[in-house]
Amino acid sequence: MSKIYEDLSKLLPEGCVSISQSDIEIHRIDKWYAAADPEIVVFAQCTADVSAVMKYANEHEVPVYTRGAGVGYVGGCVPVQGGIALSVAQMNDILEVNTGDGVAVVQPGVITGHLQEAAREKGWYYPPDPASLKECSIGGNIATNAGGPRCLKYGVTKQYVLGLEVVTATGEIMRVGGRCHKNKTGFDLTTLMCGSEGMLGIVTEATVRIIPHPETRAMLGASFVDFPAAAAAVQAILDAGILPSALEITDAFTLAAARDYLGEDSLPPGDAYLMVEIDGRVDSVKNELQGLKELLEGLGALRINEAPDEASCEQIWQLRRDFSYSLKHTGLTKLNEDVVVPRSKLVDLVNFARQLQKDTGIDVACFGHAGDGNIHTNLMVKDYSDPETKKRADAAVDKLFRWVLAHDGAITGEHGVGLAKKPWIKQALGEVSYSMHQAIKNAMDPKRILNPGKFLD
Repeated sequence: MSKIYEDLSKLLPEGCVSISQSDIEIHRIDKWYAAADPEIVVFAQCTADVSAVMKYANEHEVPVYTRGAGVGYVGGCVPVQGGIALSVAQMNDILEVNTGDGVAVVQPGVITGHLQEAAREKGWYYPPDPASLKECSIGGNIATNAGGPRCLKYGVTKQYVLGLEVVTATGEIMRVGGRCHKNKTGFDLTTLMCGSEGMLGIVTEATVRIIPHPETRAMLGASFVDFPAAAAAVQAILDAGILPSALEITDAFTLAAARDYLGEDSLPPGDAYLMVEIDGRVDSVKNELQGLKELLEGLGALRINEAPDEASCEQIWQLRRDFSYSLKHTGLTKLNEDVVVPRSKLVDLVNFARQLQKDTGIDVACFGHAGDGNIHTNLMVKDYSDPETKKRADAAVDKLFRWVLAHDGAITGEHGVGLAKKPWIKQALGEVSYSMHQAIKNAMDPKRILNPGKFLD
């Protein structure tokens, strides 16, 4: 029996520390392809538990890998150097939903969808909506600065985090920010923690901003002859002074997979599909929906499906969710890269993806958040377990990332860096910025025990 297990079993309440094989198996992976066993798993019940773990880990220089729901796509919580897998999944209480202050106070293990439901019950809204909102946790959202389809209008997670309770690498409990919607006191350590991927501290409580829920929402689903026509429609919508809550676009490969999975009649004809969501007051949404329909008709939409209320919107969103299932149904391994480009380069990105497909023989499926240029560029790989195939796929990913960076883009919009994108981090950040990242890491985690082995190592 390990010394770490014996020591922490004495420090923490009964049942918090585990070396069972089933717990080890669960905590060695996320949804990416890397895996590594932790020495032990700790199930924290409160901030004091997290503090005790970090004081011990700091004293004995034991690696700590914090984990929420474990649904990340980049190997961000994989314990590559063993040590302690620290789960905060059981710290999952919604402590407060206060419409007077416009805030909710939650523990890190709260599922994002549950927070949305709690706010909605009071007529309020927590807008960040990652596709995995029914299974991802607030702590993980903060760690990766998660986004989602409605980022175009409402922004990403960091724009809703007002205050945090954070356990430092040395086990101290630090509060940053607070309940105020404006706060310029000192450095913005709250925002610094958003996207820090568990390398600077462990979030144990978050105070997030909520807003009044829109009275209603509506959607249009429009098919186009090709991707450039749909991309042109995206810009035309914005140029018309319309700010949708979501603008989603889909390419020909993804549509073909969806037709195969859902049936030929599940989608209208065309090699591109655009989904537009608007929200607000009933009368304004009704008028805006009609104006959008006329605009898209004038831009050459082949067919337009209308969803004039919240209930019917769900049908179009279900189709959007089915795109991922459709790609998995192909039997190919989906390498999900969440690259971002300036909106003016959407067509260039998809044209590059088509050329990459020709050059490598690897199918590429593009769909995602057209409004902010965050297009999930999925390499569809046959037999990824084969070393030669993996080598070819990895080379294709390298070409994709290099092209994106050369065209003023970013290698990740919402998934984080983790292990998956570690090889490109220096190129993405630049020398000076990378050195500053290292300086911040050394200042906040001098023994480098928080999530070691990731993009700063």
